[in-house]
Amino acid sequence: MPRGFTLVELLVVLVLIGISAGLISLALRDPSESRLEQEGTRLAALLEAGRAEARALGLPVRFELGSTVPGDGFRFVGLPPQLKLPQRWLNEETQAEIVGARALQLGPEPIIGPQRIALRLGERQLLLATDGLGPFAPLPTEATSPP
Repeated sequence: MPRGFTLVELLVVLVLIGISAGLISLALRDPSESRLEQEGTRLAALLEAGRAEARALGLPVRFELGSTVPGDGFRFVGLPPQLKLPQRWLNEETQAEIVGARALQLGPEPIIGPQRIALRLGERQLLLATDGLGPFAPLPTEATSPP
């Protein structure tokens, strides 16, 4: 009795390995995209925290960027000193630009004007925006593509 695998069995195994490799490669994400999304989620939460504090305390609060140097950070102007919000990016290569303004106005009014901030990490870009009533949130990818 001959022992071994038939050609059909070998082809089935190769097809299964190919399908598995394809699914795994689709599941793996670009690390810079994940880091940028993490940075955007954190910034949106920080902006909403600053906005909530501005309304609760009745203080005019602004969010300002340190400079255009990567990793330079940001600050919340107008919050009490005992309220310690982070002032550094998670990744020091992160760059940010407030679209059409020098600062984001966070309060004390419950309704603020529409505002946007663009985050960049390498070739990737993420745009956070608010319509002035809702929270800061990432815009869909097609809306953030450069013109």
